[in-house]
Amino acid sequence: MQNQHTQTQQAQTEQNIILCMKWGTKYSPEYVNRLYNMASRHLTLPFKMVCLTDRTEGIDANVQCLPIPPLDLPEGAPERGWNKLSTFEPDLYGLTGNALFLDLDVVIVDNIDCFFQQPGEFLIIHDWKRPWRITGNSSVYRFKLGAFPEILPYFREHFDEIRNKFRHEQAYLSWFINQKQKLNYWPDSWCKSYKYHCLHKIPLAYIKPPKKPKDAKIIIFHGEINPPDAIHGGGGKWYRYVLPSDWIKEAWQ
Repeated sequence: MQNQHTQTQQAQTEQNIILCMKWGTKYSPEYVNRLYNMASRHLTLPFKMVCLTDRTEGIDANVQCLPIPPLDLPEGAPERGWNKLSTFEPDLYGLTGNALFLDLDVVIVDNIDCFFQQPGEFLIIHDWKRPWRITGNSSVYRFKLGAFPEILPYFREHFDEIRNKFRHEQAYLSWFINQKQKLNYWPDSWCKSYKYHCLHKIPLAYIKPPKKPKDAKIIIFHGEINPPDAIHGGGGKWYRYVLPSDWIKEAWQ
């Protein structure tokens, strides 16, 4: 208990950074700006927001934009979200403190102070679909900046082996952190999947709008549905009918 109390005190005194990443044109600046707005409404701890990006146009001036550190991958290498690993640069532009990484398409629906206060050196979402695996979902993870300086050098030196062994960055990341015995997961109720936990199955999906999971703080969007689809309805496959969601509309602004 003493160790947990000490970690909580440290989290409250160190700088809190909301970290996100935007590359290419899949997501507009609106996603960055809405993420900043949601964090501002649902975080009472002092924080700064940093976006690693190759395009700064249209991003709120309150968000510090910095270039995405190069991974030095072979030309033509599959993307697979590897860019996220650059958040583990041993010296990320001199930033210090606790970094909470959030995917651009998450929706914050409740206070998230606890994501900075939860004990643990590395925390990530435990995969909902295959909970028997160690692999986490990297839509939401937290770590101390510079705390895992070996992640990127090992990745660069063993890239061919890693891309054959791991499907995406979160599988490699979970494996690496687990080797250090530092892998921890968020409490189950905090991060919920819109696809798995909010949508009703057919035929109820035709008459009941998506539900807001009890005690959820961040809703994760993955697959074919994104926040605008959730707001307006649609976006799902025929077996996953989606009615408009008023509570997502209220939260994603």
